[in-house]
Amino acid sequence: MTPDDAPAAVDLETALAGTPDGHKEDLRLWLRLLSATNLIETEIRRRLREQFATTLPRFDLLAQLDRKPGGLTLGEISRRMMVSNGNITALAASLAADGQVERRAHPADRRAHLLCLTPAGRKNFARQSAAHERWIAELFASVSSADRASLHRLLGAVKTGVRNTLREKTV
Repeated sequence: MTPDDAPAAVDLETALAGTPDGHKEDLRLWLRLLSATNLIETEIRRRLREQFATTLPRFDLLAQLDRKPGGLTLGEISRRMMVSNGNITALAASLAADGQVERRAHPADRRAHLLCLTPAGRKNFARQSAAHERWIAELFASVSSADRASLHRLLGAVKTGVRNTLREKTV
């Protein structure tokens, strides 16, 4: 079997394509969102690895610090990235060893430290961020500007609806 003869990878959305409409509509929508996200994320991870010898979590941590030049605590980074403190501690140690970030004393809390980009980290992230922006534009190039705007609006409605549903369940 040659590579051209190999069957195409089937994601869950494709597997459900033949199911009847009705109650499966929400599931198909969720799977379409998930499969699109997975395709994009996989490609971004590949490009970060090949072009910058880095990972998406490292890029994401640098992005958080770039948005807050005064620095963030590990707990703040953990909440923003929605991962455990342990994951952030390991990432921060790795980035510090590479000279990308540094720990600074927290001005208001002697027990806490702030994580900040070093000048080298800021310069490196600027290069990665510019490439990332180009990659995203390339991956969305086949979707018209009007459709991107509609999709952004619709996904905002989904996000609001999910948040409201979760709020109602916790009250």
